[in-house]
Amino acid sequence: MGASDKTGRRKVRHGTFRYDPAELDRVLKQTLSAIEQGKRQIFDIAENTRTELRRVQEELNQVREEVAEIIILVDTQKEIELKARIHLAEVSRNFKIYTEEDIKQAYEEAQKAQLKLLELRGREKLLRFRRDHLEVSLRRLTAIQEKAENMLTHLGTVLNYLAGNLQDLGAQIGELQQLHQLGLSILRAQEEERRRVAREIHDGPAQVLANIVMQAEFVQALIEMDPARAKEEIKSLRDMVRQSLQDVRQIIFDLRPMVLDDLGLVPAIKKYVEDFKCRSGIPVELLVMGSSQRLPAALEVTLFRVLQESLHNIRKHAGECRVTVKLEILPQKVNLMIRDTGKGFDPKDHRDQDEHQGYGLVGMRERTQLLKGELSISSAPGQGTVILVSVPLNGPKS
Repeated sequence: MGASDKTGRRKVRHGTFRYDPAELDRVLKQTLSAIEQGKRQIFDIAENTRTELRRVQEELNQVREEVAEIIILVDTQKEIELKARIHLAEVSRNFKIYTEEDIKQAYEEAQKAQLKLLELRGREKLLRFRRDHLEVSLRRLTAIQEKAENMLTHLGTVLNYLAGNLQDLGAQIGELQQLHQLGLSILRAQEEERRRVAREIHDGPAQVLANIVMQAEFVQALIEMDPARAKEEIKSLRDMVRQSLQDVRQIIFDLRPMVLDDLGLVPAIKKYVEDFKCRSGIPVELLVMGSSQRLPAALEVTLFRVLQESLHNIRKHAGECRVTVKLEILPQKVNLMIRDTGKGFDPKDHRDQDEHQGYGLVGMRERTQLLKGELSISSAPGQGTVILVSVPLNGPKS
C-alpha cells in the first residue's frame, strides 16, 4: 500500500502521486494569492513613493525659491557691507575731520553689515545643502517609483499569464485523471459484461445443451426398444435445439447486433425495439426524426447501448408501463430520449439511483462523456423516468 504525506494525499505505487483535484486547486489558489499579495505590496510601495515624491518635489520647489531669494539678499548685503567698509576706511583716514563718535559709529555699522553678510551666507549655504539633498532624494524616489511601476506592470502580466496557464494545467491534469478513471470504468464495464454473458450462457444455452446431450443419449437407447417413442423424443430434441439456437442468437445480438454494423443505428434500434416488445410485452412507441444517415461507429454503439441498458432496466424495475423512444438526428448533434411511465425513483437516493440505473448505464454515461456528450436522468417516485442523451456530431464516421 502507498504511504500518506502530511497533507493526506496518498502515494500510489512506483513512487508517483495520485492526483487530487482539490489539493491542486488549493496549491494554485495559494500561489496566485501569494503573487497577488506581492503585487498589492508593490502597489502600496509605489503609492507611498508617489506621495513622498510629491512632497519632496513641493519642498524642493520651495527651497529653490528660498535659495533664489537669499542669493539676492546676499548680493544686496555684500554691497551694503562694501559701502560700510569704504566709509569706515574714509573715516579712519580723515580722523581730523570726523569725531571719535563718527569713527565709532562707522566701525559699528561696518561690523554690523559684515555680521549680517555672514549670517546670510550661512543661511545660503544651508539652503543650498538642503536643495542638493532634496534633489538627490527626488532622483532616488523617481527611480524607485519607475522600478515599482515597471514591477507592477511585469507582475500583472505574469499574474495573468500564470492564472491562465495554471488553471489550464489544472484542467489538463483533471482531464487526464478523468480519462484515466473512464478507462478504468470501461475495463470494469467490460468485465461486468463478460460476467453477464457467461451467466446468460450458463443459465441458458449451456443448460439446454446439457439437456440435449442427455436427451440424445435417451433417444439412442429408445431407438431399439421403442422406435415410436424415440421419434417423439427426437421431435422434442429438435425443439430444444431450436430454442437453444434462438437463445444463442439473442445473446449474439445483445453483444453486437450485426444489423448495427451492416445497416446502421436506426435499423438496429427498430429491430431491437420490436424484439423487446415481443419478449417483454411492454408497449414501446418509437419515433425517429431527421436523416437516417450513418453516424460515427463509436456514436452508434454508444446510443444503442444506452437504449439497450435503459430498456433492460425498464423491464426489470419499472413495472407495468408504456415506453416512448425518440431518436432525433440533427445536423450538429444527435438526441436520444427514453421515457417510461413506470414506478420511477428518487434520484437523490443514491441507493435507489444505483439500483435503477444499473452498472451498465453508469458505464454508458462515461462513454457518452468520452464523446463530449451529456446523459441526464430525470425521475420521481410514481412519475416514471426520462433518460436523455445528447452527443455532438463532430467525429469521424468510421
